[in-house]
Amino acid sequence: MFQTFKEWFWLERFWLPPTIKWSDLEDHDGLVFAKPSHLYMTIPYAFGLLIIRHFFEKFIALPLAKTLGIKEKVRKIIPNTILENFFKHSARQPSQTDIYGLAKKCNLTERQVERWFRSRRNQERPCRIKKFQEACWRFAFYLMITVAGIVFLYDKPWVYDLLEVWNGYPRQPLLPSQYWYYILEMSFYWSLVFSLGSDVKRKDFLAHVIHHLAAISLMSFSWCANYIRSGTLVMIVHDVADIWLESAKMFSYARWRQTCNILFFIFSAVFFISRLIIFPFWILYCTLILPMHYLEPFFSYIFLNLQLMVLQILHLYWSYFILKMLIRCMFLKDMQDVRSDNEDEEEEEEEEEEEENIKGKEKDSLKNGLGANRTLIPNGQHGH
Repeated sequence: MFQTFKEWFWLERFWLPPTIKWSDLEDHDGLVFAKPSHLYMTIPYAFGLLIIRHFFEKFIALPLAKTLGIKEKVRKIIPNTILENFFKHSARQPSQTDIYGLAKKCNLTERQVERWFRSRRNQERPCRIKKFQEACWRFAFYLMITVAGIVFLYDKPWVYDLLEVWNGYPRQPLLPSQYWYYILEMSFYWSLVFSLGSDVKRKDFLAHVIHHLAAISLMSFSWCANYIRSGTLVMIVHDVADIWLESAKMFSYARWRQTCNILFFIFSAVFFISRLIIFPFWILYCTLILPMHYLEPFFSYIFLNLQLMVLQILHLYWSYFILKMLIRCMFLKDMQDVRSDNEDEEEEEEEEEEEENIKGKEKDSLKNGLGANRTLIPNGQHGH
């Protein structure tokens, strides 16, 4: 049964144009072609990247975070059995009616109950250092792979004429640089999938899962069908914008607002140019529209372009958030990552409350001191 399924799955009419056979992709005369078996190595390499990531975050990202002034905040709350039970078994964010009832039970003010629940929620959220470490790791990888991609693709004919992707198909042998570019990129995305459970979750978590799986599917399919040329172009177009996004996040977590805003504006420009102009009107146009003039549609051609269109839909989805952030930055002077939940707002509100409490205590001490002085000065005068 397995052998029957294997023969059906690899039918030439699914994967290849009518005039091409799998025998055309067999190694010969020292030329090596892409093979599905090459992709097995992406899984162990992904775990290797997770190990490298662990040491990178510990010995590079963490010291860098401390250098930029990011402190690991330890959130302490006053233990309260009634509130803790409600938090665990009823609701993490109680309604106003619940807050009123809990305040009566605990002999606290409603404001104190609200503050306790906010502190308790923040206690379970990842701190800014963890977010910084994740962004720093992604920035380092995207920077490395983008530089490598530019070196690999520099002065290649299909970069300037995408018709070469199809005109030479599929008789182009595999280059060592293409092999490592593909394998490292796929291994990285597998590592992101494996770390989804431990990474910081955001509102676009589902979009990230779809994006990672679509990227892996697209790279795997283009590799097996020998669409190496189009695959490398799609990868470089995506990586070139992500560098600026991750660097903007790093400085955002460090509270370097102006630097973050500048980097985000650069990211926005690169994103819109690369993913809303170059990708659809150059790459997708040349892989979907132009081949129709001289190539009869076949399964792999349709499947490849369907995956590219899924990516384009995700580009439009993220463009909405980017525009939202740009508007917020320009008109509200606030560059918060709108993809996040309101955890940052709660953290900042909690910090502001702490500052207000400290200031309030300082004012009280000043008043008390001034009151004492007012008492002492007349007494001193009476002494004279």
